Amino acid sequence: MDIPDDLSIGERIRVLRESRGMSRPGLAQLCGRGPDWLKKIETGERELDSHTLLMRLAAALQLSDLSVLTGRSDGPAQPVPLGRLSHPGLPAIWSAVMNRPLSSPAAPVPPVDPAVLQGRADQSWRLWHSSRRNRTEVGALLPDLIRDGEAAVRALDGSARRAALVALSDIYRLTGQATAYIAPAELAWVVADRALAAAQDADQPAAVAAAAWNMGNILRETSYPEEALRVVTEAAGLLRPHLDDAPEDWRGLYGALQLHAAVTAAREAREGDAWRFWDKGDQVAKSLPATYVHPSTVFGRANVDFHAVSVATDLKLSARAIGLADDLDPDTMPSTERRARLWAEVARGHLQRGDRTAALHVMQMAVEISQETVAYTPTARGVAADLWRFAPRAMRKDAGRLAESVGVMTAS
Repeated sequence: MDIPDDLSIGERIRVLRESRGMSRPGLAQLCGRGPDWLKKIETGERELDSHTLLMRLAAALQLSDLSVLTGRSDGPAQPVPLGRLSHPGLPAIWSAVMNRPLSSPAAPVPPVDPAVLQGRADQSWRLWHSSRRNRTEVGALLPDLIRDGEAAVRALDGSARRAALVALSDIYRLTGQATAYIAPAELAWVVADRALAAAQDADQPAAVAAAAWNMGNILRETSYPEEALRVVTEAAGLLRPHLDDAPEDWRGLYGALQLHAAVTAAREAREGDAWRFWDKGDQVAKSLPATYVHPSTVFGRANVDFHAVSVATDLKLSARAIGLADDLDPDTMPSTERRARLWAEVARGHLQRGDRTAALHVMQMAVEISQETVAYTPTARGVAADLWRFAPRAMRKDAGRLAESVGVMTAS
């Protein structure tokens, strides 16, 4: 169909959706989002700057070329792949999550030591933050971890069962991290809910707070920002009475919840709230040893500083974001994934300023740190796609190599 050239992306989505007889809730559901999110996109109240979501919308609207949606015809055609980002490890994880036994096995099973189970979960979290191929390596461990965790909870009782529930909650939180952006929305919701349910069943405030942090990620990424803020602020309220005498990791979780809220508020253009939450996280970091790092959220001094860059970028304060990044020492961050994501955020800031040369250089640094992280982070993929489509002629070859390395299609 012919679409006027002067229509915005949101208006194009509405025209295409209505021409196909699709309801707003129906199209939103195909993208793993809520109808209110799509309404804001269509009316121009919210920008759509995620390359992955553009691809999902284009696929759901049965488009073969993304430029029909973006209205940009001055670059190479960009074919729309079917479905979401794929990873070979997902089917085994899906099977372990969705085929949970409803009854105990007929034959007796060896007793499960919850301390050993927790040790395996902790080791897998360390691998997540240290590996350059964390999604692949951790994804290979998760099916057995999920099944063993479920078996332990069914087989044990009393305090041993509560310990197994905490470990199972940690395993499901890690599953949520490892399957982000590759799992169907229904799997993401199941995993987040199981992590929270296990923590609540264990009746352990720190486990509940950690699971709420994870649930907040899912809510925010599926465009329920108000619900995400409610969940993390309520979880912070659970921890607050214990902070004076709490272990360091409880305070680390409290700080991580504040940083989560800061990013959520920034993405909603709530600048005052965003920096207010960030300040709270900053104060927590100052109360902890300079070398402290939370084992799963990696909250600590470096992550607080990294989040300042993310908040500024989400608020489109690109000059401030780049200035903050200039003062950082990336090597103080022990998480390989988080370092790669930092440079992707800095690249986004450079793009906001129109400096594609700097953005390309910084994205190449991100890929060198962890190609897999960039390939499975939607905002990073969006930067790579933008650079490839609109890079100056002298940069096109390097931009094409970058796009190919992270799986952004470059067929012309």
